[in-house]
Amino acid sequence: MQLSTTAAVITGGASGLGEATARHFAEQGAQVTILDRDAERGAEVAAEIGGYFAPTDVTDEDSVAAAIALAKDRMGKITAAVNCAGIAIGAKTVGKDGPHPLNAFQRTIDINLVGTFNVSRLTAAEMAGNDPEPDGARGVIINTASIAAFDGQKGQAAYAASKGGVAGMTLPMARDLASTGIRVMAIAPGIFMTPMLAGLPEEVQQQLAADVPNPPRLGDPREYGRLAGFIVEMGYLNGEVIRIDGALRMR
Repeated sequence: MQLSTTAAVITGGASGLGEATARHFAEQGAQVTILDRDAERGAEVAAEIGGYFAPTDVTDEDSVAAAIALAKDRMGKITAAVNCAGIAIGAKTVGKDGPHPLNAFQRTIDINLVGTFNVSRLTAAEMAGNDPEPDGARGVIINTASIAAFDGQKGQAAYAASKGGVAGMTLPMARDLASTGIRVMAIAPGIFMTPMLAGLPEEVQQQLAADVPNPPRLGDPREYGRLAGFIVEMGYLNGEVIRIDGALRMR
C-alpha cells in the first residue's frame, strides 16, 4: 500500500493526533475523510486539507455506519482507518469524594475501547470488498493505545483499562482479518502535545517533558501521523503495538 493511493477514514481528526494524521496523509496524496463529533472544526480541517467530513459518534452504530457510507461514496473506497477518537479522565479508585464514579469509567471504556472496535469492525467490512493488491492487501486499521496500557499512573484506572483493551485486541483482530488481507496495528503514544495537554500550566508541561529520557520533550502529533503513514506503507507490520514515547516509563 502507498499513501498516495490510500483512502482513509480518521476518527478524532478535528484535533490532536487525528488532525496531524489527517494533514500528513493528505500531504502525501491520500484521500481523507475525518470522523469527529466537532462538526465545526472537523469541517474546517477537512476543507483545509481537501478532504471530507462526517459528523460521528464512535459509540453509536448507526452514526458510524452512516459516516463510513459517506466516506466510501466520496472517496470510492476505504483502504485505511486510523482511530484517534478518545477521552482521558483522572479519578482514583477511591478518592476524597468516595469511589470512582462508575458512569465515568463506563464512558471512558465506551468511547476509547468500544468506539474503536465499532469503527474497526465496520471499516473492515468495507475493506473486505476491495480488490486485492498484488500481495493480497485490502486495507489496514491503526488503533490508538497508550503507554498507560502498560504502566498507567494513579488516577488512570479507566484510561489505562480502555487503552489496555485496545492493545489487547490488536493481535486477535489481525488474526481474524488475515484471510481478507486486512492488517491491524496499534500505536501507543507517550506524552504528546495535544490540546488536552496544551491546557496545562507551562511549568507542568516542562516537568512532563523533563521526565522523557530521550529526547527530553513532549511528542509532536506530527510524529504520530508520520508513524501511522509508515505503518500504512510497511505491509509486513501486522498484529503489533508500537510505542512512540522517547523511552518513557511512567511511574
